[in-house]
Amino acid sequence: MNLLEVKGLTKHYPTFSLEDVTFSLEPGYIMGFIGKNGAGKTTTMKLIYRILSQEKGDVFFQGENMDALDEMKMKEEISLLLGGQNFYPLSTLKKIKEVTKNFYSHFDEEMYQKLSTQFELDENKKFNELSNGMKTKFQLALCLSHNAKLLLLDEPTSGLDPYSRQEILRLFQKYIEDGNHSILFSTQIVSDLESVADYITYIKKGKIVKTADKESFLAAYILVKGSLEELQEVDTSLFIGLQKNKFSFTALIHSEDSHSYDGLLMEQPNLEEIMYLMEGGIEE
Repeated sequence: MNLLEVKGLTKHYPTFSLEDVTFSLEPGYIMGFIGKNGAGKTTTMKLIYRILSQEKGDVFFQGENMDALDEMKMKEEISLLLGGQNFYPLSTLKKIKEVTKNFYSHFDEEMYQKLSTQFELDENKKFNELSNGMKTKFQLALCLSHNAKLLLLDEPTSGLDPYSRQEILRLFQKYIEDGNHSILFSTQIVSDLESVADYITYIKKGKIVKTADKESFLAAYILVKGSLEELQEVDTSLFIGLQKNKFSFTALIHSEDSHSYDGLLMEQPNLEEIMYLMEGGIEE
């Protein structure tokens, strides 16, 4: 049974629409949620967590419709981290932790202290005295300590140095290794997903482009490369995205269309290249 099922989520704003967002996540896996800023990642997470109300669609957690779940039970089982949260800026980390743990019957104090030591958090510091990176680590320490089955993490590695990012990613892998927990996290640092994500869901302008296991997602696309002269002679209608410079081009296509470009250089793209060209690329 899926831990999370999102079916047809729709939400309209004057300048943006989320349309028919559908994907699912089994227990014991990490899903990377990628797309440009403003594509709908944060809105989707807020809808899942019921901060926002959808106009259409449903969210199911462990087979139960989220709209029918008791709010306190839902928040015990699902943890949300959104960027830019200020908590109580003038309160110490110790005070914020003490208040937070009262809301979670399964809060693991030992786990929190272990993470606090690992992250080098000073519990006597006020929240607004922390750097952005340390704020993120503190929020993650709280999220990981109340034993939620599902973590919804919006840009959890933003503002962290490369060492800290790898440290956090290793913690994510350990968190789901018992097969009972899952993580959905959005990030602009798509290289972070190469090593830890089991699934990828790509959203563009409020619509899901593709959701699949990471290997299938990567295998679904091919890079086609050639000279500008060759570009003049090929069918560009199958291009998903195109980048040109003074002498050559690189295009993203669906793997199933590769036979249309026999004779040109083809390469397997990484996630960053797919995302860059999916958004159209840049003409240099």
